[in-house]
Amino acid sequence: MMNGNGDHDHSEETDSKQEGSGADADPGEDANEQEVIVIQDTGFTVKIQAPGTEPFDLQVSPQEMVQEIHQVLMDREDTCHRTCFSLQLDGNVLDNFAELKSIEGLQEGSFLKVVEEPYTVREARIHVRHIRDLLKSMDPSDAYNGVDCNSLSFLSVFTDGDLGDSGKRKKKGSELEQIDCTPPEHILPGSKERPLVPLQPQNKDWKPLQCLKVLTMSGWNPPPGNRKMHGDLMYLYIVTAEERHVSITASTRGFYLNQSTTYSFNPKPANPSFLSHSLVELLSQISPAFKKNFTALQKKRVQRHPFERIATPFQVYSWTAPQIDHAMDCVRAEDAYTSRLGYEEHIPGQTRDWNEELQTTRELPRKNLPERLLRERAIFKVHSDFAAAATRGAMAVIDGNVMAINPGEETRMQMFIWNNIFFSLGFDVRDHYRELGGDAAAHAAPTNDLNGVRAYGAVDVEGLYTLGTVVVDYRGYRVTAQSIIPGILEREQEQSVIYGSIDFGKTVVSHPKYLELLEKTSRPLKVQRHPVLNEKEAPVELCSSVECKGIIGNDGRHYILDLLRTFPPDLNFLPVDGEELPPECQRLAYPRQHRHRLACLRQELIEAFVEHRYLLFMKMAALQLMQQKANKENKAAALTDGSNAEPEASPADGPQSAPASEDPAPASDAPTKPATTPSEASQTPESQPAEAETTATVTTTTTTTAAAEATEPAEALALTTNGTPEPEGPDGQGRECESPLEGKEAEESIPGLAQAKELAESLAAEDGSSIDPKSREVVLNACKAVGSISDTSFDIRFNPDIFSPGVRFPESSADAIQKQKQLLKDAAAFLVSCQIPSLVKDCLDHSALPMDGTTLTEALHQRGINVRYLGTVLDFVDKTPAKTQLEYFYRIGVSELVTRCAKHIFKTYLQGVELSALSAAVSHFLNCFLSSFPDAVAHLPADELVSRRKNRKRRNRVPGGGDNTAWASLTPVELWKNIVSEAQTYYHFTLHCESVDQAVEKYGLQKSTLLREISVKTGIQILIKEYNFDSRHKPAFTEEDILNIFPVVKHVNPKASDAFHFFQSGQAKVQQGFLKEGCELINEALNLFNNVYGAMHVEICACLRLLARLNYIMGDHPEALNNQQKAVLMSERVLGIEHPNTIQEYMHLALYCFANGQLSTALKLLYRARYLMLVVCGEDHPEMALLDSNIGLVLHGVMEYDLSLRFLENALAINSKYHGLRSLKVALSHHLVARVYESKAEFRSALQHEKEGYTIYKNQVGEAHEKTKESSEYLKYLTQQAVALQRTMNEIYKNGSNASIMPLKFTAPSMASVLEQLNIINGIIFIPLSQKDLENLKAEVQRRQMLQEASKSEEPSEETPMEPEDLPVDD
Repeated sequence: MMNGNGDHDHSEETDSKQEGSGADADPGEDANEQEVIVIQDTGFTVKIQAPGTEPFDLQVSPQEMVQEIHQVLMDREDTCHRTCFSLQLDGNVLDNFAELKSIEGLQEGSFLKVVEEPYTVREARIHVRHIRDLLKSMDPSDAYNGVDCNSLSFLSVFTDGDLGDSGKRKKKGSELEQIDCTPPEHILPGSKERPLVPLQPQNKDWKPLQCLKVLTMSGWNPPPGNRKMHGDLMYLYIVTAEERHVSITASTRGFYLNQSTTYSFNPKPANPSFLSHSLVELLSQISPAFKKNFTALQKKRVQRHPFERIATPFQVYSWTAPQIDHAMDCVRAEDAYTSRLGYEEHIPGQTRDWNEELQTTRELPRKNLPERLLRERAIFKVHSDFAAAATRGAMAVIDGNVMAINPGEETRMQMFIWNNIFFSLGFDVRDHYRELGGDAAAHAAPTNDLNGVRAYGAVDVEGLYTLGTVVVDYRGYRVTAQSIIPGILEREQEQSVIYGSIDFGKTVVSHPKYLELLEKTSRPLKVQRHPVLNEKEAPVELCSSVECKGIIGNDGRHYILDLLRTFPPDLNFLPVDGEELPPECQRLAYPRQHRHRLACLRQELIEAFVEHRYLLFMKMAALQLMQQKANKENKAAALTDGSNAEPEASPADGPQSAPASEDPAPASDAPTKPATTPSEASQTPESQPAEAETTATVTTTTTTTAAAEATEPAEALALTTNGTPEPEGPDGQGRECESPLEGKEAEESIPGLAQAKELAESLAAEDGSSIDPKSREVVLNACKAVGSISDTSFDIRFNPDIFSPGVRFPESSADAIQKQKQLLKDAAAFLVSCQIPSLVKDCLDHSALPMDGTTLTEALHQRGINVRYLGTVLDFVDKTPAKTQLEYFYRIGVSELVTRCAKHIFKTYLQGVELSALSAAVSHFLNCFLSSFPDAVAHLPADELVSRRKNRKRRNRVPGGGDNTAWASLTPVELWKNIVSEAQTYYHFTLHCESVDQAVEKYGLQKSTLLREISVKTGIQILIKEYNFDSRHKPAFTEEDILNIFPVVKHVNPKASDAFHFFQSGQAKVQQGFLKEGCELINEALNLFNNVYGAMHVEICACLRLLARLNYIMGDHPEALNNQQKAVLMSERVLGIEHPNTIQEYMHLALYCFANGQLSTALKLLYRARYLMLVVCGEDHPEMALLDSNIGLVLHGVMEYDLSLRFLENALAINSKYHGLRSLKVALSHHLVARVYESKAEFRSALQHEKEGYTIYKNQVGEAHEKTKESSEYLKYLTQQAVALQRTMNEIYKNGSNASIMPLKFTAPSMASVLEQLNIINGIIFIPLSQKDLENLKAEVQRRQMLQEASKSEEPSEETPMEPEDLPVDD
């Protein structure tokens, strides 16, 4: 059920938003928009009559299935206890799987009747399961246990229920007095405590209302034949809250009491038997407590925000959990034993044919928007189901619950099939990877293969199929789960492979159909078509790496598998005899020996590299044209310039490569409609150097050049999803350069660029026939210089087989191979000389702010840097002059490096542990890793459990079945020695520490952070309590503290491409200041995202956050609050309760709460955010300054001056450290502190801080600037106040009590002024405006508003015009 509940929660909103959607969009986007409207504008209402309830109205949309109405009824408070019914329209039963629009006579106001149907065994089971779900609906144990896509959310604990309504009920005026603003001690600045328990506050709703003591299957099941013929389906055994033991028969007509007891079977109906169609009705009749509590429970359940209970698309695991009581649960018990082989309830025929489902969804039509939405939704749904099934299967395999298909072989070589999924272990079986690094290579290959599957999936070529692939790490084993190609198990691999090689290139075959299909992926994936020699010395054409195998399944589809070398090798980690790397690599001691020879470059790096080369190509062509066309002066000028245009590594290229790498959306793979290419130069508006600007305008031309062949409309979709990171920050990624003005300016900025562009276009258009030879020579030279594979146009592709051992190339292509080797060396150099510095630069100017290991890894990956470069990145940071400003980055990097080394060691450590010793082994490892206790001793399982007669013969038959106790001998000293040596060998980074305490001391790490990082990385779940890491007398962890070990799962994330385009154009509009159009586009994107992903998804979260921000800027605070609340809930549920994104969402929500007058809630949210941040990364982080400024401002607003100062002064200290003493941020911090001192009437301190601020403004922006003037005004005011105060004091001293005292003005800040400062520090206003600009802006906003209103007067618009004074602007 993809969006059963999701849709209905949104139905009211979406409807109001649809009217204005495509009315005033760009003509370019028109086609898309028209389609959108067609899909959605016709929702209608039907009346529903269920037995025993009043008829009610339900809003439905024509695309829904009848089944979705069933789901809604099963969720509604008054009808939730019915599962076995049909819907009838005028006496005709509606087909469950029919779409509403296909049903005759169903229209606005139709009357649907709910009719109870007779039960079958399946329906009775579904009914019992559903009742059990209703009884457990408020119980968080599924979320803690990581099952059924449940996950935790704590927002409601801090907001006391729903924000929108409860907030309005509070009395605004008297609220100030009642707030207790003092946070717990550990949240205050400077506190060293990092308690864990507050991470999961107790939710009062979770104290379960007990409805029943026991509900379980009776031991008398299944009914004997004679009872079957009376309609008995099954028997239940129930103990009510009043301790009454009853036995119930589920029959075809419903449920009734029978006369059986525990030991005697008497199926006759009891007297009275209370026959009811619903089990709830029956129980309500026999147990008053059940009736009362069940009603209360359902009330509570329905009051919860839907986002707290909708299932997430992929399972999220929690690394901490409280001790949960294990209650008896019939359904869970039954599921565990009837090996519910992935037997999904709703699919007839038991198991699912995953491969068939995955491939048929790919084949769905995609000509127009409705078709694409349907297709993407189906693909996404099957993927998330497949990932869940594969994860379950992989755990079953490692736990030894699945029989191998080759049980005779030794454990590591076994393979498994379960639920139509094929499982293999990440070991080097049959020395397959011997040349490439053995087990290390076999461990890396699955993730490389997954990246390949992801890349080919994103290009989405019709007719080319990849396997469903999921990589699961569990209990130290890596398991690859794949869907099964029809027929592959019946034949030998040799016969079936008709393209590629099964022995790393000794024998190679090719196939024309595969070449034709792969040719289409060659441009977007930058793979060059190339010949290799086979065993008969004959050249064979390939358009992929040799390992990529093509197999035609029995279903006639062309599959490719083993995509582990889709991307070219990384020469920095692949020493090759006789090959020299460029000097910038050698300076950093590359090439380095790596564990395996499968290290390859990331797709993001390839994109950034090509983009960088393209810029170079355009510049060189422009310069040459200039030299030809221009006169002597120009020549002279151009020559001085020309020195910079040497390819690679000249210092001039450093900065230019930075913009290109910001947002690796593939530009040159773009299809022929430049309108959709997001410009690569996604830069902040303030700092656009002219050259960087050209990227924006230029990319659109490449699209036309490069995409001469690419006529596949399919590629249009793959375009942005291909290499783009998730639509992470709406605050500045993937913007588009649409305004013609920008383009023009840019063209003038580099002389000759325009001609170069024309030349490139005409070359592409006419195969270069009509162009004069001189121009052709220009392009030829530029192509040569940047290593293009074509001489007439810019086209860079890589040959992934270069440097593969065992692959040989024909003599004829020696030249091309040389070129390719050079390209690979250049790419390796580009990574270390451009991308790593650009990452560090982004951290210095705070456009990248990693907060923990995950966000650090994302920041590296977005720029195409693999994590194996972490050591190099840290060394680079260490040598940077501005090292102190990167201290937080260095600390997070070191902690990531340490935990990753520990993870590598933990992996092999766990492989030797048998199941019964698992918790002892894990707690022992954590003690050695984190506890200061020097001689941690492992507790081996008690002797009475170890059987004396060990049967040596059948030992080790399951993968997770090691039974040695070698793990118990690990000591802290040895573990840290191993960590240090792992850091040296894997990351080439020298750690100077021999124990956890030294590491903490030297690198400023905190143990709670290390614990979180290692638990998240390895899937450990620990008991939530306070751990005493620093005790030297007893270990921190006991085996009771380890609650569970979860799988860590990697899978493909299918994207909603149309929604993503809308999201991006919405962002672009907002960037250009068209807020309202932007808002509409983003609303549209939200609808499409919901259509594809259902209600919960990371991208929907980004969408809601941006919407909330827009609502806020446009003055609609309640709507901002509503959207942001959803964003927070979703972030908690989908990313985790303490993910850095969640922390950010909490901060935004606090701001909107404050603006809505809910001060105490705002403070609670800010304190929560601060606590989470302390656990995740500690106090010393640039984001902490922002958070503390927020807290300080709110406290100032509620007149808690001393407390406010503690936070603001901390913010000042952190800002000074990370932004430098002369930064405007620091000036603002000084000003905020000064205001609090002023409120306390401590004018001397206030003056001192304001002077500091004034000096910074004067030096940075000059005397005449608005800010400087404001500051000097404020200084004057403070001086007057100080003088007045002094006078009064003197007066008192002189005349004693009868002095005539001038009344002093002590000002408590107004809420408006606090809010204004909050807006400033949170960057709500994107342009620093002077008073004059403000007037203009207001006028402009009004003018636009009038225009829009005029254009909309034909159709009723839902939004009220924005009042100019509602615009929060800083003056």
